[in-house]
Amino acid sequence: MDKLVSLKPFSSEMASPLARLANNIKIVSQVRDNFPHPYSISDAHYWIDFCTGRQKEGNFHRAIFWDDEFVGGIGVLRGEDIHRNNAEIGYWLGEPYWGRQIMTEAVKQMTGWVFENTSITRLFAGVFETNLASMRVLEKAGYHLEAIHRKAIIKNGKVLDEHLFVKLVN
Repeated sequence: MDKLVSLKPFSSEMASPLARLANNIKIVSQVRDNFPHPYSISDAHYWIDFCTGRQKEGNFHRAIFWDDEFVGGIGVLRGEDIHRNNAEIGYWLGEPYWGRQIMTEAVKQMTGWVFENTSITRLFAGVFETNLASMRVLEKAGYHLEAIHRKAIIKNGKVLDEHLFVKLVN
């Protein structure tokens, strides 16, 4: 990988590339239903406003860049109450950038930043049984399979297993 992967705050000039890359059924089929499809420019502006506005403390959303090019997004949602030291990590990458190790590097960077800058001690990701690429990303980033929740999710009318990957602070 010759280009540098970096994580930056979202900003308004990312709206067009965000809408263009996120408006992809291959991405939508592997993420939660709250990820819109079709993904419009107004969806992009809504997301950017959410990320740059006052959001819940302990949640972190970053744009993924490959050199100076916006390529995807990554975020961490902190748990509450007795789960406050746990957080869920989630991400997506524009299809033109798949298979380039970009997401593995982004997950490593976000994981390291969270463990170094917060009191979070456990990061986890729930992955659809159909998303083998995301499972490989997490494994390469040092996460391990903790559990398989059988028939735990429904996507596009199909009941699927959810693979739970976890990384603990060192």
